[in-house]
Amino acid sequence: MGEVADGFLTGRTSVTGRTAYLVAAIAIFAIEVLIALFVRDAFIRPYVGDVLAIALVYTALRAITPLSPGPAIILTLAIALTVELGQLFGIARALGLESNPVARVVLGGSFDLADLAAYAAGALLIVAVEVWQKRKT
Repeated sequence: MGEVADGFLTGRTSVTGRTAYLVAAIAIFAIEVLIALFVRDAFIRPYVGDVLAIALVYTALRAITPLSPGPAIILTLAIALTVELGQLFGIARALGLESNPVARVVLGGSFDLADLAAYAAGALLIVAVEVWQKRKT
């Protein structure tokens, strides 16, 4: 494999790098809260919000774990898919959490195939940024 691909799969994150990911996660979280509170549309909130949700989970994972980009993005997508499948099978209702506002935010409300496309777009964006950052250094 090439140098960029090798680093993508095996590179570890330094403490300084983890701090940068933590700052990014906090910033993305703030943007997500602003979208949730103030945006009522059919594109930004559902789709850009899902792309950002992937970025949020990814940056949080990179901030708190030593995972390299490859495993971190795979775990991020696994988490997103698990949440989406939980929506399909009504996990919030099965756990008696359908009226809990925090659970509704974390677990979502209903299954939508378009969400999976948004998650994939978010993952591709993350990969592009990571490869770009790796080539810069």
